[in-house]
Amino acid sequence: MEQQTSFPVSVILEKRPSSSQWADAYWTVIGLIVGESEADDNATNNDSGMTLLHSQNDIEQYRYAGLSVTLYKDECESYYHNLMSPKPGCYVITDKEDSEQPIPFKVSMSFDEAHSYQEGGKEIFAVDIPNELYLWIEAYVLDNYFPEKKRKRKLNDWKKGGGNIRV
Repeated sequence: MEQQTSFPVSVILEKRPSSSQWADAYWTVIGLIVGESEADDNATNNDSGMTLLHSQNDIEQYRYAGLSVTLYKDECESYYHNLMSPKPGCYVITDKEDSEQPIPFKVSMSFDEAHSYQEGGKEIFAVDIPNELYLWIEAYVLDNYFPEKKRKRKLNDWKKGGGNIRV
């Protein structure tokens, strides 16, 4: 049986007015919607492909659809450590183009991958893992992650002709 390795998600972004004179708005990612991959035709879309979900008192929430979480076998150790951490999370990787608005382009479960993007100058938002997504990732890790048994290396006996003795 072939195991599903991609799961469609949408990212929920929130825009708040900024109290700083240097920025017009403060953007953050507040969550994920699991199972939605395409934009809603009935909602209003803006130029960046985001759909306005809610607006109240200068606070706006948008949905950015069309993303997916994709799992890879070589990242299983990172997924495992993420799930076993005190607060497991999804990492939404965004890019800022001309505006200050972050544009999500990847959702990852791997801290290592998110950290690599962050070192490359991308902005990373950590959000809680939705239950349905958590169960799917947990099943994937259980099926594909086989931790290597830690072994102590055997030390050479430096008294018996081995070792680096300087004369």
